[in-house]
Amino acid sequence: MAVNLVNVEAVSKVYGTRALLDGVSLGVNEGDRIGVVGRNGDGKTTLIRMLAKLEEADTGRVTHSGGLRLGVLTQHDSLDPAATVRHEVIGDLADHEWAGNAKIRDVLTGLFGGLDLPGFTDGLDTVIGPLSGGERRRIALAKLLIEEQDLLVLDEPTNHLDVEGIAWLAAHLASRRSALVCVTHDRWFLDQVCTRMWDVQRGDVYEYEGGYSDYVFARAERERRAATEETKRQNLVRKELAWLRRGAPARTSKPRFRIEAANELIADVPPPRDNSELMRFASARLGKTVFDLEDVTVSAGPKTLIEHLTWQLGPGDRVGLVGVNGAGKTTLLRAMAAAARGEGEEQPEKGRIKVGRTVKLAYLSQEVAELDPDLRVLEAVQQVRERVDLGKGRELTAGQLCETFGFGKEKQWTPVGDLSGGERRRLQILRLLMDEPNVLFLDEPTNDLDIETLTQLEDLLDGWPGSMVVISHDRFFVERTTDRVFALLGDRALRMLPRGIDEYVERRRAREQQAQAAAAPANAASRPAATSAKEDRERQKELQRIERRLDRIAGEEAKLHEKIATHATDFEKVAGLDAELRALTGEKDELELRWLELAE
Repeated sequence: MAVNLVNVEAVSKVYGTRALLDGVSLGVNEGDRIGVVGRNGDGKTTLIRMLAKLEEADTGRVTHSGGLRLGVLTQHDSLDPAATVRHEVIGDLADHEWAGNAKIRDVLTGLFGGLDLPGFTDGLDTVIGPLSGGERRRIALAKLLIEEQDLLVLDEPTNHLDVEGIAWLAAHLASRRSALVCVTHDRWFLDQVCTRMWDVQRGDVYEYEGGYSDYVFARAERERRAATEETKRQNLVRKELAWLRRGAPARTSKPRFRIEAANELIADVPPPRDNSELMRFASARLGKTVFDLEDVTVSAGPKTLIEHLTWQLGPGDRVGLVGVNGAGKTTLLRAMAAAARGEGEEQPEKGRIKVGRTVKLAYLSQEVAELDPDLRVLEAVQQVRERVDLGKGRELTAGQLCETFGFGKEKQWTPVGDLSGGERRRLQILRLLMDEPNVLFLDEPTNDLDIETLTQLEDLLDGWPGSMVVISHDRFFVERTTDRVFALLGDRALRMLPRGIDEYVERRRAREQQAQAAAAPANAASRPAATSAKEDRERQKELQRIERRLDRIAGEEAKLHEKIATHATDFEKVAGLDAELRALTGEKDELELRWLELAE
């Protein structure tokens, strides 16, 4: 029988006049892998903070098993800004100790792309203070994963990770023995890692067996049974279930529910998009030309990111753009947007971008546009337009579109300054769509959006007639909203991937393996010729001698530090001890360097 690690009994939490959690009782056992979902503001983060005893409940209690080793990743790290990455992640471990630890090597390579932290100016010796929020978050995650825990509690662990980083993290967590409770909006990640789901809704928490795909079906079935009218039955959850069931069979890896029931539930749900009809409508709005790129070269400062690119974005094309960080995804969109606006500062230095005369572009950047904080939500939308034509005879008022995006009648009168980051992101997307564009550039549109809002956005985009380019690390969103995937693999070229993001991950792994294979002969050339068995044994003995001497040096250093503290007022004595300490440190550095040479 699984051991209970955390028990939550009749817990309630109230903020102001709103009950985020009302009499919730839950448990976490050994081996549990739990994904937490729900709308922004419904209490997901509050729930896991109380689970980890970082926040007190108003009523009820939370109990941990004796000696529980708990690791927590919060949305705000507690890293020392004056410390280096080495100090925070590796601590006082000597180079030969951490370099010989397979787990540490795996975490550093998976999260940073290499043991020397290639994205950081001074590698492991980079000072944390000046780093970005995304870099600090990866450091905090690495520090957590290197340690051993009985239970990991993670709040948005995939934030600031690229597609490869998310794939690595999913595989790493799936292979760990520790239990897991994880809040994330990344649906692909939930399906890969989790075997149970907690859905936080209106003060209550509903439990479901299985990953995200199983959860979608179970929730749709529960709502179908509870509903009495057809309009309630035809909801977004059913549409998403249809998408999941018609996709790759691997999406639902643990079919815990009857397939017949699932098929019956979605029997009358049409495909998410009628591509041929949308293409005809888009062609009527856009004509034959949208964006034509001819022999284009794109640079960022002195670095050339893309060169000799000839590519066409046609009417009705829905394209996902993926690639390694810094490969030029955002820079390419900016150059195309600048061409659409007739601006010259971000035009390509070589080549030509031709833009259709009828193109009306809406560009959602990663930065949230600033709005007057005193404006009400509805007023901010009505500033753009009172009504919007979504095509196919669908027309919505500003208020109706607000409701579609989760801004109910009361919320529509909330000042913009009082909105959360996710709500401001929703408002930004809403204002873009309200302007009736016929081309959309979406750069990381899923940032700060909860799963319900994501499904609503996907549903809205299903019927949107126009051309679209999406940059996102959310694999589910890219697969759900686009028809083709292109990749920038860091070699200055744009490639179409017939098998989508799975093919991208495979290509990236193959490139890494090729790079390692190419580096192997160079490393071999810099080393002496192949050694005999006798020489190998001698090297192994020398390694062991070095390790024993390093252990003794550590003990001698500790004694010297104690003596220095004892004779702190005797300057002559301290000077002598300090000289001994420096000599030991020099010997240790030479031994560690020799250890690394022998280990290679």
